Amino acid sequence: MQGLMMNRQLLISSLIEHGAKVYHDREIVSRTVEGPIHRYTFADLHGRSKQVAGALTGLGIKAADRIATLAWNGYRHVELYFGVSGMEAVCHTLNPRLHPSQLIYILNHAEDRLLFTDLTFLPLVEAIAGQLKTVEGIVVMTDADHMPESKLSNLLCYEDLLSEQDDDFVWPDFDENTAASLCYTSGTTGNPKGVLFSHRSSVLHAFCVSLPAVLALSESETFLPVVPMFHVNAWGTPYAIPMTGTKLVMPGPALDGASLTELMNAEGVTSTAGVPTVWSGLLNYWREHDTSVPTLKVTIIGGSAVPRSMVEAFDKEFGIEVRQGWGMTEMSPIGSINILKPEQRVAPDTERYDIQVRQGRAVYGVEMKIVDAEGKTLPCDGKAFGELKVRGPWVSRAYYCGEEDEVLDSEGWFPTGDVATIDADGYMHITDRIKDLIKSGGEWISSIELENLAMSHPDVMQAAVIGIPDEKWAERPLLIVKLKAEAAPSKEDLLGFFKGKVADWSIPDDVVMVEELPIGGTGKVQKTELRKTYA
Repeated sequence: MQGLMMNRQLLISSLIEHGAKVYHDREIVSRTVEGPIHRYTFADLHGRSKQVAGALTGLGIKAADRIATLAWNGYRHVELYFGVSGMEAVCHTLNPRLHPSQLIYILNHAEDRLLFTDLTFLPLVEAIAGQLKTVEGIVVMTDADHMPESKLSNLLCYEDLLSEQDDDFVWPDFDENTAASLCYTSGTTGNPKGVLFSHRSSVLHAFCVSLPAVLALSESETFLPVVPMFHVNAWGTPYAIPMTGTKLVMPGPALDGASLTELMNAEGVTSTAGVPTVWSGLLNYWREHDTSVPTLKVTIIGGSAVPRSMVEAFDKEFGIEVRQGWGMTEMSPIGSINILKPEQRVAPDTERYDIQVRQGRAVYGVEMKIVDAEGKTLPCDGKAFGELKVRGPWVSRAYYCGEEDEVLDSEGWFPTGDVATIDADGYMHITDRIKDLIKSGGEWISSIELENLAMSHPDVMQAAVIGIPDEKWAERPLLIVKLKAEAAPSKEDLLGFFKGKVADWSIPDDVVMVEELPIGGTGKVQKTELRKTYA
């Protein structure tokens, strides 16, 4: 016997339609590429999203066509999220931090028909345009007064396109399993691979994101996503915002400490989300200028492991709670979030911090397990470690265009490539990536553990640990650091800092001090580049 409920489709257009009706006067505030602050309401966003859909229809865009974006976090980008997917096309976000050759590959592989770009990235587009096989037009996301001169013949103005449209476009009804958006992985081990999200998966993920046990979005909150919209849809937050009535503040291209602090204070931001590299810069700015954001209560940090020193700094120095999140492009991306249990909140600081550096408990909708090399499920005792596998309604089952068809194991689990433990309370802790574990003399060494310890040294800004060949031990860890300004510790001081904190045999043999570490498009240190240089 089946239930007797209506079978309404879960579509992205329904999110902004709801926001415009229920939270019509809630604000979206954006720092624009052109400079000024722009603000309007959810109702305005809805109307302009319909104008986007009408403009695309007028340009001959049809269902399933891929529409690429190369843009910062801003109101026009949000309009594309809803306008493109709402008219049944696919919104394909591009990461401008990728190498031009990777962007060319991705655009051609996706067979994008149009490319929308912020002014910032027009020179990049001009450099690669001649190698794009399917792109018919390039839309600059600005108004007529700011349209630049360009050698490109197929250049269109965003605001001119919208001005020709009414806001009476009727959102079509279709199957919720229809493709909604496309995002490519970073491609650290070969060409990037496309992850194709559906309307259903995106709406379900938005429900999850909004929960009190995840990002706790609501009408009483003001949220600023530093995590870019070109990185897994800003962790799904633009879809969750109109669902919950949360005020949305978009930082545009200005991600430095001064700009973020000014915008957060001006708009009363209560929560934010981003990667550790951004927050490291923000903390340093606050310390140097004796400032902070008094309204900020929570920062969600993901993308790479959060150093204990960062958790401690936000808490002790600024009274801000750190919630570490974990996920992958293939997971839409959120898989777990670390929110302390009530009894943990009153525990001693050292105990709380020990818990907060873990990646947290699985969110509803995501199942997790760890397995050994033979695929046997390991116990959740906080000690056994193995490869982390996941499954759920917003976890990818295959890559775009059928690449690597056999993504899932025989039981339908997705192998993450992470090595983790899970304790009896469900807290998952990633100890390393499989490819980043260092095996020295038959013993496993966690590069993440060493990196986090190094980051707690008062002179260290950023740190990475890689394994380098060794005749006796097969591999030994090498520490590579970027120091804080004016800092000049000795190698002996840096290596001696590990003494008593880890086993002697796991302490790096040497340290290299560099001016900059190679950072990829998602804010992570590119260890593949470090291995090319040092291993």
